Amino acid sequence: MKRNLGDLAVFGGPSAFLQPLHVGRPNVGDRARFLDRVNWALDHQWLTNGGPLAREFEQRVAELAGVRYCVSTCNATVALQLLARAADLSGEVVMPSLTFPATAQAFRWLGLTPVFVDIDPVTNCLDPALVEAAITPRTSAVVPVHLWGRPCAVDRLAKVTADHGLKLFYDAAHGLGCTSEGQPIGGFGQAEVFSFHATKVVNAFEGGAVVTDDEQLAQRVRAMHNFGFTQGRVSTETGTNGKMTEAAAAMGLTSLDAFEETVRRNEANYDDYRSELARLAGLKVMEFDRAERNNYHYLVVEVDAAVTGVHRDLLDEVLRAENIMCQRYFSPGCHEMEPYRSERPVSLPHTERLAQKVLALPTGPTVSREDIRRVCDIVRLTLERGHEVTRRADERVPSTMAP
Repeated sequence: MKRNLGDLAVFGGPSAFLQPLHVGRPNVGDRARFLDRVNWALDHQWLTNGGPLAREFEQRVAELAGVRYCVSTCNATVALQLLARAADLSGEVVMPSLTFPATAQAFRWLGLTPVFVDIDPVTNCLDPALVEAAITPRTSAVVPVHLWGRPCAVDRLAKVTADHGLKLFYDAAHGLGCTSEGQPIGGFGQAEVFSFHATKVVNAFEGGAVVTDDEQLAQRVRAMHNFGFTQGRVSTETGTNGKMTEAAAAMGLTSLDAFEETVRRNEANYDDYRSELARLAGLKVMEFDRAERNNYHYLVVEVDAAVTGVHRDLLDEVLRAENIMCQRYFSPGCHEMEPYRSERPVSLPHTERLAQKVLALPTGPTVSREDIRRVCDIVRLTLERGHEVTRRADERVPSTMAP
């Protein structure tokens, strides 16, 4: 346990962890079961092109999302692009800035214009009233993000888009296994997109999926993700190669096998963090609605520098020196990145405020209760003596200037 500031690695003490403790460490599940699936694919020499493992993965994801159709893809960015093409989007797409850049880049890559709108400061998701104010004759769709698995205001967004005749597609990269008013994320809007990147609650190494109840839309996405081929390998329109391989599906299925246990461990970790960090002035653990299901895959805290005397970035530096590899999800917002910052300057005060405060701490099945205790000891020491930590950090001589 570190009791003095000199014990902190950033000030010369030993690191608390020998091996890095990462946010989003992959949930592998039963390795033997995964290898059995891969060996089955190798034995049958069916490695891609909509094989049995990919089809089984799609069926299980659709069941978890409560929808009729699922089209698996090589990643979620391609899934968003396929959805945009299948829906014939054009012009502008309204979305939050507080998201991973892939949300915006997927549409910009196709020649569409992302229009960034501020978040609701209570939910941290897209503000429906501001969405309506941002709609122009060039708007073709709204793409909200279920940030950290916390659902958007789905009913209000559905009304806004219906009133204006717009498509509503959700980026649900964080939302697998979560609900809104008891309904699984996956069935809102015309379609939703999941991510199965290695850092997600269910991983397929790399992977994504479009989920929907719209049969025609699903059929078009499926054709487009395989060069436009339909039955009989006849290309009916321009497509691309966005398929999920059998190896990726094997990993996805094995990770799905462990999903309930992963969520249970995530929730236990969430409760441990909340208990350890309770009553720590200037630090807020992001809350989830216990009346809804959540995957608890993101342990996010807000750091109030005005209270603690320590900016979020310095706390991140302190923790990284201890081999605690946090993530500043998502800072800065997309609207403050190029090329968007130069092309379409916009002020989003709630997004900008939150982006300067949030920090994701390590969680997941490989993070133990003892790991959490040690992380929280360092957080407490840093924040309880925040002004002194900041002063000492400011007094450090940069290594490039040292004799």
